[in-house]
Amino acid sequence: MSSGGLELPPGDSGHEGSSMDAPPGAVSLARPMEMGSQIGPELDWGPDAWSEVRTRAQRAGRAYIWLNLVEQRLRAVVAAVLRPIYEPVHGDDWVIAAAGPAGQEWVQRAVAVREVSRRKGYLLDPADDNILSFLTLPQLRELMVQHWPCFEPYFDDRRDVELALDELEVTRNVVSRNRALSGTVLAQAERASARLLDILGAGSDVPSARRLPVDAVEDLVGDRYADVVAVHSDRVRLLRQFPAEDIFGGARRLDAIGIGLNLLVQNFSGRRLVRLAESGCRVRLLFLNPASSAVKRRERELGLKRSELSRSVEMNILHMRRVRAKLRDPGAFEIQVFDETPRFTAYLVDGDGSDGIAVVQSYLRRTRGMEAPVLVLRGGGRVVKAGDTGETGESGLFTTYREEFEAAWIDSRPVS
Repeated sequence: MSSGGLELPPGDSGHEGSSMDAPPGAVSLARPMEMGSQIGPELDWGPDAWSEVRTRAQRAGRAYIWLNLVEQRLRAVVAAVLRPIYEPVHGDDWVIAAAGPAGQEWVQRAVAVREVSRRKGYLLDPADDNILSFLTLPQLRELMVQHWPCFEPYFDDRRDVELALDELEVTRNVVSRNRALSGTVLAQAERASARLLDILGAGSDVPSARRLPVDAVEDLVGDRYADVVAVHSDRVRLLRQFPAEDIFGGARRLDAIGIGLNLLVQNFSGRRLVRLAESGCRVRLLFLNPASSAVKRRERELGLKRSELSRSVEMNILHMRRVRAKLRDPGAFEIQVFDETPRFTAYLVDGDGSDGIAVVQSYLRRTRGMEAPVLVLRGGGRVVKAGDTGETGESGLFTTYREEFEAAWIDSRPVS
């Protein structure tokens, strides 16, 4: 008998005391399911589920980085403006005083969270042991709005700040609750964050950002990937994200090497090239000699008809010669050809300065240039960190391709 006075018969019908023979009042236990049978729902994630989860995590991670940057910057701005006003009178409680009666509830909540964090040892950085570090983005905004006359001398339009913060609030709520973040909302959050950081005076200090905006993720982890800032599976996707006008427009120097330089010749009009050169841009274009044996080998690799590629290169060179003929200073627009086996195509924009950008493609044996993967590099003499081992860093890929171009230029012949 059990302690409750009820008999618990075994579940195996082969033993005495089978559930079929249980006396009245006995509790019958459910019989175990057969081996191999499924209990409950299927818990495994299939490939589609994993793909969806990874996409969600990637979007949330990007959004979190932007939100983190904005919150840190806004916290620094609030401290810089309000602390000199309230701290001389209220000391360490200056945030409580600044919040006033309207913010008493949320500021007291921040004080309580800070005390709990102190007791449990969550404060790993002494710099975070202050009330301001425990205010959320909406609370920092509230402090800014309440004291706008104090912030007004530093910012042109309060409405711009509030609109950007409004756009971020949707993303902040989604990320904080680990819900799905759509690509559209993420793009909106990135634009709003970049605009807000610029308004708050924390824009990128990378000179080339005017041509290729610095991505928050690149800025934080870019050293892991040398100076590669973007990778595209083909040239079509490159131009969708980074149009030719953004690549070449406003350049002061343009060096290009490749077979036919179609990215420049076919996507940037001759009239724009003339205006670019007349504005002071110095251009050096290095084509593969259309009469060389290397062109014939490339035609065979791609399965093209005889002379099909060479005629295409000739047409591009003739087009560039017509552009050069329209210039007041043809010497600033140089065209040369090389005879060696082409290994890559590269477009180096402002490669001699701190705001250089390069677009690079390797030549694959049976893949046209339009279909080959594309690397986008950020120049400017960036030094790649070697990690925390104490080793010295080394230059990225931009320098490598620039040196390759210069070596090929020396060995090439001018086109009259």
